[in-house]
Amino acid sequence: MQGEPRVDGRQHADAIRDLKKRWGPELILLAHHYQRPEVAALGDRLGDSYELARDARDAREARFIVFCGVRFMAEAAEVLRRDEQVVLHPEPSAGCPLADFASVEQATEAWRGLSEILGDESALMPLVYMNSSAGMKAFTGARGGAVCTSSNAPRAFEWGLRQRRAVLFMPDEHLGRNTCRKLGLAPREIVLYDPYTPGGGLEPERIRAARAVLWKGYCHVHTAFTVEDVAWAREKHPEGRILVHPECPEPVVACVDGSGSTSYLVREVAAAAPGSTLIIGTEVSLVDRLAAEHADRKVLPLRRSLCFNMSRITLAHVRAVCEALPGGEPLCLPEEVKRDAFKALERMLAI
Repeated sequence: MQGEPRVDGRQHADAIRDLKKRWGPELILLAHHYQRPEVAALGDRLGDSYELARDARDAREARFIVFCGVRFMAEAAEVLRRDEQVVLHPEPSAGCPLADFASVEQATEAWRGLSEILGDESALMPLVYMNSSAGMKAFTGARGGAVCTSSNAPRAFEWGLRQRRAVLFMPDEHLGRNTCRKLGLAPREIVLYDPYTPGGGLEPERIRAARAVLWKGYCHVHTAFTVEDVAWAREKHPEGRILVHPECPEPVVACVDGSGSTSYLVREVAAAAPGSTLIIGTEVSLVDRLAAEHADRKVLPLRRSLCFNMSRITLAHVRAVCEALPGGEPLCLPEEVKRDAFKALERMLAI
């Protein structure tokens, strides 16, 4: 029995280009750096979560924002969009395990317990990583806090500590610890809160002495990298620079040549001299794309670590969303969630 004719990637890509021409500036396709290369190649804007949040806010002519990234990124665009715009997510199943480490219910319980120990809710400044649900952003915005990304985490921590006694940072413990280290906080000023342990697993005196309360959570893509990987890379490529994302564990960040956001890694590769060697510790789709774009230098992964959720979005998904316009299923959030999440995201963009 003969099946339907197979549609290859080139046909999907050509169809998407035709649809983009038909809609013109009314349709904008935002793509995260970790997307499949063939999806990233079609993005009107390519960036990290911080840059794409800003691009969503500034997309003045667009009626339709197609967001190629995981769900929390599309949610941020939905929070920041104008009333006449709609946000469409090509693959709703593309979530983020890191974002799932913190729920609003857990955060509310932690906030109540920590505030009781500190004696005052205003003693604690909530900061939530961009890699979080819209509900977590709303929780933070309602309590005077801000969203941050790996690009502006140090500025966000400094902002929070200028205003309140300590920060509660959720949900990535490694970005939190690396940021604290960068700012010069002493180990005794940093504590780790485990939401699955009574009281977070912390004695009250440790909480009172803390300037940073970090949530126990991590990104599996970046915790895959180890100090042994770094040692092996230095032995094999002694001439190379090793650069990693700050979601990596602190011992890894401490023994490499530089760390920074996804956009930092992109800029460092672009600025490297022809013939140089760079070993990058981040999502492998980005590393492979950088290697292809900069064939005159050697760009290698510290280890091949893939974000399966990012790779869920295919050209077929993007084409289906664009072909359904002006219909389709837009991403929707409750108005009260959007209102408070907007406060936290606006503070991020201001910081």
